[in-house]
Amino acid sequence: MVTSGCDAKTGRMKLRVKGVTFSYGSIPALNDVSIEVEASEVLGIVGPNGAGKSTLLRCINRILKPQRGAVLLDGADVSKMSMLEVARCMGYVPQNSPMVFPTTVFDVVLMGRRPHLSWRCSADDIKKVLEVLEALRIEGLAMRDFTELSGGQQQKVLIARALAQEPEVLLLDEPTSNLDVRHQLEVMELLKTLAAERGLVVVMAIHDLNLAARFADKIVMLNAGRIFAAGKPTDVLIPKNINKVYGVDAVVSKISGKPFILPLKPV
Repeated sequence: MVTSGCDAKTGRMKLRVKGVTFSYGSIPALNDVSIEVEASEVLGIVGPNGAGKSTLLRCINRILKPQRGAVLLDGADVSKMSMLEVARCMGYVPQNSPMVFPTTVFDVVLMGRRPHLSWRCSADDIKKVLEVLEALRIEGLAMRDFTELSGGQQQKVLIARALAQEPEVLLLDEPTSNLDVRHQLEVMELLKTLAAERGLVVVMAIHDLNLAARFADKIVMLNAGRIFAAGKPTDVLIPKNINKVYGVDAVVSKISGKPFILPLKPV
C-alpha cells in the first residue's frame, strides 16, 4: 500500500482556501475564493472558460502566489512551505503534459519521486513506483514509450506520477479532457476510489457537468473568478445556476440520485 509522504503525516488532511484573490497584472482572475475539502472527499470545480478554475488549482499548489488570502493544509500556510514540502503534500496533474522525447512509463512515474530523492533513486523509490503502477493496474505498460500510449493510458500514467509523490492532496486540471467515454469513466472511477480508499483530498477542475455531478461529493461553481454557488451537486447543478453562469437553458433530472444535465439551447 502506498502511504502518505506529506510532512504533516496526519493521514486525514484538510485543505482550506481562505479568501484567495489573484490577478494576472491588471486582469482579475480570482476574487475572494474560499473552499474547504476534507480527506476522502472529491471536489469538482466547474464553470465556463475563463472562470478561474485552472488559476485556483495553481494558487493552491503555489505555482501562482495569490495577492490576498491563504491556502492552508491542516492549518499550515502553504506560502510558508518550500516547494519541496508542497510537493510532498500535493500531487498535481496538469491539463497538458507533453512529452516530446521518448520516455518509458516507468521513468515518467519515477519523476514523481523527485521530492523524496537525494543524489540517486533508492531501492525504496523503485518499490514505490512499482506499487503505484500495480495499484493503477498499468504495470504492463512500465517499459512502453509514454508518447505511444493512448490518451486514457497517458492520463493514468500522469496520475501515477502524482501518486508516486505520496501526496495527501491530489489536484487535477481537466482530467478527462480529450478522452473517450470509456476512458473518462475509468479515470473518474479511479479518482473516486483513491479518495475513498487512501483518504486523499481530490480537487479537480472539470468541464463536464454530468461527470462532476456523478463523481464529486461537492461542487464549486465559479463565474468570472468568484464563487457563484457551492455545495452538493444536487444543490449547485440546477437549471437556474446553469442558465446564469453558462448562458444555457437546461433540463436537470435525476438518475440514481445524481443530477443529469441536458443542455437545450443558448440563452
